Amino acid sequence: MQLRRYVLTPRTAAALLAAVLATGCTQQPVAGPPRTVAFNATDTAWIQLMIPMDERALRLAALTADRTTDPALTGPATASESKLKGELERLRGLLERSGVPDTRPHEGHNMPGMVTLDTLEKAATSTGEELGRLFLDGMRAHLTQVRSLCAGERASGSADDAKDLAEAVERSADEQLALLNTTPR
Repeated sequence: MQLRRYVLTPRTAAALLAAVLATGCTQQPVAGPPRTVAFNATDTAWIQLMIPMDERALRLAALTADRTTDPALTGPATASESKLKGELERLRGLLERSGVPDTRPHEGHNMPGMVTLDTLEKAATSTGEELGRLFLDGMRAHLTQVRSLCAGERASGSADDAKDLAEAVERSADEQLALLNTTPR
């Protein structure tokens, strides 16, 4: 049995293309909403970092809201708690849509701006001025880092859903920082 080699020359390529076009065998655009862009490494890294950062900040906000009697702290702590819960829900939804497993690569890490486990331990036993200082310092550092991370996601991410959430989170961080900066301490 002899195998024949077929070589695609410019002439045969042109003939093949003409045959495909003549038979109507072309791909037509699909009607409906545009397809979302695939998640790139920046998108998934941002999501995987934001989840543990927000989880720790949520714990600090919840501790503060539960333990303080200072009305100047109750409002910001309760507002932060509510915003962080909403962000976490959206971040987890994005992680699921990205197809990346929830492996928790930053579990146990103390990243820049992340509320530390030590801070959470101190907040759990603190009251008054000390609790207020821990909350304000921890949340300011968290929100400052979040703004930076969101700017990076918006600049280098590819998934529109992730970039839209980053923009919303960054706006929220700006608002919360403005509120915290008017809180006396």
